[in-house]
Amino acid sequence: MAKVRMYSTAVCPYCQMAERLLREKGVTEIEKIRVDLDPAQRSEMMEKTGRRTVPQIYIGETHVGGYDDLSALDRAGKLDPLLAA
Repeated sequence: MAKVRMYSTAVCPYCQMAERLLREKGVTEIEKIRVDLDPAQRSEMMEKTGRRTVPQIYIGETHVGGYDDLSALDRAGKLDPLLAA
């Protein structure tokens, strides 16, 4: 299973929904980077992704985007192959 990394905050409902979807897909480990605890991490996230909002999800080296992007990948049948890589 590919490594999953997620920029998130403690109270973000979309972060929680993304984590729930990933867990349903069999992901047991998610590296969470809390941007609310470390402003430097938020700056890094914005620099890498060009986005300000959380979650920002990486599967392996692929930037998936946020929850809506993750959910769209799943509906299109493209999430499982990405996770299996």
